[in-house]
Amino acid sequence: MAMMTFETFFDDAAPVEESAPGRVNLLGEHTDYNDGFVLPVATPMRTHVALAPSRDDAFHFYSAQTGKEVVLARQARLASGYGRYIEGCIRLLEQRGHEVPPLRVHVRSSVPMGAGLSSSAALEVATLRALRTFLDLALTDVEIAQLAQKAEVAYAGVQCGIMDQMAASLCDEAHMLFLDTRSLVREVLPLPADAEVLVIDSGVARTLAATKYNERRAECGTAALAAGVPSLRDLASLDQLARVDEPFRRRARHVFTENARVARAVQGVGASEFGQLMNASHASLRDDYEVSTVELDILCDLMRAQPQVHGARLTGAGFGGACVALCDAGTAAAAGEAVLTHYNNASGRAGRVLMPAASHQGAQL
Repeated sequence: MAMMTFETFFDDAAPVEESAPGRVNLLGEHTDYNDGFVLPVATPMRTHVALAPSRDDAFHFYSAQTGKEVVLARQARLASGYGRYIEGCIRLLEQRGHEVPPLRVHVRSSVPMGAGLSSSAALEVATLRALRTFLDLALTDVEIAQLAQKAEVAYAGVQCGIMDQMAASLCDEAHMLFLDTRSLVREVLPLPADAEVLVIDSGVARTLAATKYNERRAECGTAALAAGVPSLRDLASLDQLARVDEPFRRRARHVFTENARVARAVQGVGASEFGQLMNASHASLRDDYEVSTVELDILCDLMRAQPQVHGARLTGAGFGGACVALCDAGTAAAAGEAVLTHYNNASGRAGRVLMPAASHQGAQL
């Protein structure tokens, strides 16, 4: 069944449509809410948001993927679902003094949900971009990212850092975005020479609000307090963790070593060394941060077994989702198909190549 466009569902034309990409984080996982360093790149998969004035006194959100409409009264709150992200963007603009009239909002997306590619940030940034255009607001791309993060925290209940929203707002597909999440100082950098990115979804979906994501963030706060630093970003040495109990010591060790891996990567290392940093990152996420799964470990091992692959790691928060690998340029598609056959047989899951192949399913928004 064909997905309905704005025009076919609302029987009208949309005066405004904007979009934002998903993101793949190459290095720097679970460091953003610890004021650390991250290194994402945009995906070719995007979320599109079109909007027009409502014909009544309520907001109407429609998902082209699910074929379902959500109706939100002007002063109401949504209890669950994708509409909370849109609602959060609208309410935060209202809190800043902007009058947002009731709107019809149409969402279509090719960013897969639950794969660790930040479909939520893509939706938030695309929504805020559309609202900026529709209302002629003087919002910078950084302000859009900051509002998007607040929407996810306050309305979706995920205590996320700023990385995903900054990536959706500022990244492109050809360059890495080095971001200091404390200062928001950033630099656009090329991928390692003669290399390209491969992303494979494990087939194990996860939602951050339903996993131990918020628990990990709280554990980092406990570790920082025990180590006597404002944030784990401020650790100068692993020796400072001597008085920190487990598992908090391991959580802090991951953040410290992950920041060091990003700092090394942005010095302009080649593909081979970059791949080694990715391998070390996955081991740390598996052993110290404990956010990997059996399926993600199998997938990374199979990726690394390919001669074209320099390194592989889980990407996103973990607990399911996707793995990312750095491959020789021009080989990622073939490596991905080879890995997928073995992975699906070994894991019993229905994995899929997300990048560079285009045969993915759209996000269920």
